[in-house]
Amino acid sequence: MRPFSFRLTFTLGSVLLACIFVAAWRSHPEHVLSGFAQAEPTPAAATEKTAALYTSRFVSSRLDDFVHSSSVTSLPGGNLMAVWFAGSREGAADVQVRASHYDARSGEWGAEQVLATRESTRDGTRRFIRKLGNPVIALAPDNRLWLFYVSVSVGGWAGSAINAMVSDDLGRNWSAPRQLVTSPFFNISTLVRAAPVFHADGSIGLPIYHEFLGKFAEYLYLSADGAVIDKFRISRGTHALQPTIVPQDERRAVAMLRYAGNTHHRVLASRTEDAGQTWSEPYPLEPANPNSSLAAVGTADDGLLVALNDLRDGRFRLSLYGTNAGLDDWRNLVELDQSPDPLGKAFEPEAFKAIIGEGFRASSGTRRLPLEQRFLSNLDYRVCKPSGCEFEYEYPYFSRGPDGLYHLVYSWNNTFIKHVSFNEAWLAERL
Repeated sequence: MRPFSFRLTFTLGSVLLACIFVAAWRSHPEHVLSGFAQAEPTPAAATEKTAALYTSRFVSSRLDDFVHSSSVTSLPGGNLMAVWFAGSREGAADVQVRASHYDARSGEWGAEQVLATRESTRDGTRRFIRKLGNPVIALAPDNRLWLFYVSVSVGGWAGSAINAMVSDDLGRNWSAPRQLVTSPFFNISTLVRAAPVFHADGSIGLPIYHEFLGKFAEYLYLSADGAVIDKFRISRGTHALQPTIVPQDERRAVAMLRYAGNTHHRVLASRTEDAGQTWSEPYPLEPANPNSSLAAVGTADDGLLVALNDLRDGRFRLSLYGTNAGLDDWRNLVELDQSPDPLGKAFEPEAFKAIIGEGFRASSGTRRLPLEQRFLSNLDYRVCKPSGCEFEYEYPYFSRGPDGLYHLVYSWNNTFIKHVSFNEAWLAERL
């Protein structure tokens, strides 16, 4: 009887401890969120009649890695910084969070640098770390640079936690990583993918999502120093992931969500009118969504730009759409990248290399152009399968700089992180 009695006592104790923990978690005082920080008006010189500008460059430069889930932020002087994860494959033990700086004067991305590894995350958080993923970078209004990224100690992505690092010198030096405590249940199943939103008092709103016992989105509310204050549910159930949030004024914002269900295969949207504290029931929008990440950013005329795989299945086409504030008038502005085959069918290796080689030259820039032959020789094991070679463009991330330039990064065939930049004049032509 003693083993049974011990198990019963242990079980009751665990339940009691969990109840106390949950009660304490839920007993925090209600918070009234500060309004969203309003972006500075774009300088008049950037909105006057200027030549249309649209450029593309590869951010990453390593030729032997799987690269994925990038993000980008503007820095003073028109410079940029981008981060992504890279390794032998997604979820591998050798995956690192890497970064590169963009120099506005030369128009080129610099060499890669490593910001976080399993070992550095383990040492900073004092937790066992199995794998890393989904880095997000953003410059706060106080000019502190924030990096959030996912780590897993046990299991798959459903067992994730979020780590934070901060830089006070625009990315030259970083704090040690620390783990955000976002859940009373072992602090698991919290992931980040989209850009944080900043509030007028310096606090941070981080769009997050869960994949354990459901798939739903939340709004994590942090202090200006990155301490967890509260979190608010955006969606419920099992079919909404990776919210990307665009403020529309001090109190109103729209969240667009990746749809992971089987009903309508469309983008979902939710709205808040109290700066992120409560959100409407998500509803489907016009564009298709094949359970793939999307990105959105506000425009100077209060509309939105949305980059996504506008397909029912597959990720062989990435498109840029414009829409109004009501999200009921959608225009396809440009196909950012797409497979030559309208159905995304696989190509034979030699035909694939000819096509992808042309795409590489168009975005390589002077620093990466000499890498073409080495890049093409590595394709067989990086993106080609016995059934053939397929094109894949996914996981976009948007940023709009104070100079009025729009910046979009995404995974280009899992071989490079690609950066597309355009101005208001180009956008006006497309609209």
